[in-house]
Amino acid sequence: MHLEALQDLALRISGERNVEAVLRQVVDGLVEQSGVALARVWIVKPGDLCASCRMRASCPDQTACLHLAASAGSSLSGEPWSRIDGHFRRMPLAHLKVGSIASDRAGMLIADPRSEQWARPEWVSTEHIDSFVGQPLVFHDETLGVLAVFRREPIDALEFRWLRMFADQAAAAIANARAFSELEHLRQQLESHNAYLLEEMDSALNFGRIVGRSRALHHILQQVDEVAVSGATVLITGESGTGKELLARE
Repeated sequence: MHLEALQDLALRISGERNVEAVLRQVVDGLVEQSGVALARVWIVKPGDLCASCRMRASCPDQTACLHLAASAGSSLSGEPWSRIDGHFRRMPLAHLKVGSIASDRAGMLIADPRSEQWARPEWVSTEHIDSFVGQPLVFHDETLGVLAVFRREPIDALEFRWLRMFADQAAAAIANARAFSELEHLRQQLESHNAYLLEEMDSALNFGRIVGRSRALHHILQQVDEVAVSGATVLITGESGTGKELLARE
């Protein structure tokens, strides 16, 4: 795993303004690194599948959990690992490796394929997984999720630190993309509100428009044009129903 490649990937995701695009680039970029079999990102979100979640019994707090948001890689048989709806699509906080990384906000390195820490040792053996790194995604003291890398080559302490730095940059990119999406949503709301107000104003003005061809009305509208541009106070008198309010609007 090369530091320059990780720095280049961090630069690319920093310019993204969409969270999904950031996550996709993260996992796609990581699986391009030497020996990486699988890269995944889980994001902390409210619990939504609690009734059917296979890990519900292990979930200490069903108000929030880790949602598998992006996955990339392939098995030795060529099967793509891009699905995000498998067994680990939801992960309770503080449960298994990924949940513990999120709750403890500490990275994890498994450098021994025979380690007892593997949740699925048969999968590790079949896919020749040699090492694992998990890093929390933390931004401004908020845990956003977890970045996980399964590799068919050893991961040393230096690469572990590089992935720690990359995880910090990825978390910042996710937070920035979220902020941009929120601003874009507010901008669209503001534009919609402004359009509504303009429509209401136009409707109100059209309601007050006076239409007529008589000489008397023409004379009155000339007077309106003269006083409308001034700061003069105008008293409008007349019988009820003769259009004093409409004239005032004009």
